[in-house]
Amino acid sequence: MAQDAINLTLESRNVTGKAVKHLRKAGKVPAVIHDHGRPSIIVEVDLLSMQRVYHQAGKHHPLNLNAGGKKYTALIKHVEYDPRKNLLSHVVFNAVAADQLVEAEIPIEPKYKEGSEASPAERSGLIVLTNLEAVEVEALPKDLPDVIYYDAEKLVEIGDQVSVADLILPANVEVKTELGHSVATVYEPSALAAKNESAGGAAEELEISEEEEAAEGQSEGDKAKTEAEAENKQ
Repeated sequence: MAQDAINLTLESRNVTGKAVKHLRKAGKVPAVIHDHGRPSIIVEVDLLSMQRVYHQAGKHHPLNLNAGGKKYTALIKHVEYDPRKNLLSHVVFNAVAADQLVEAEIPIEPKYKEGSEASPAERSGLIVLTNLEAVEVEALPKDLPDVIYYDAEKLVEIGDQVSVADLILPANVEVKTELGHSVATVYEPSALAAKNESAGGAAEELEISEEEEAAEGQSEGDKAKTEAEAENKQ
């Protein structure tokens, strides 16, 4: 369970709109705290501290926020990145109550037998393809796990798979993702290569088709232009 406390201090923010670019230049990230239907709290936070906390907490580990002298328990709801610099540019927190159920996205990881770092399928030369990396769950904030595991020892032969229904759920945690959704599947290497090649070929055919359509559209456009010029000469 997510028992380790993660603390983060934020400062009140008076700057909004386009002026927040000055905050970012100063190494700050604009943020907002949504608080159970009350007016949102506009804040800012040190960029390096925020990136470290986001790496630790993701969107599933409750945070202890100190904002303007007030304390909140919150989850990170949404983040935005500057695509050019790959730095956090905005953060949205959701304040949560200790006695109310919350939904969060929890990462999925395989659980291997002791002393191993691979499933039986992988140990025999097969490939395990991951189809789902996280699931949506509902629980009290104190019961939210940092990760949900599945038993990788079930992956032995080609075609074996693990679904959401096979996940090892901690007590008091309800999964909201569809139970039949595949988490991981075993493939024979050459079959997977053929599948990837087929997918690449389909993409290439789509690209060629789009080019032909564009050329055809251009040809029709040229024809219409010629007809219009001819009408103008008449």
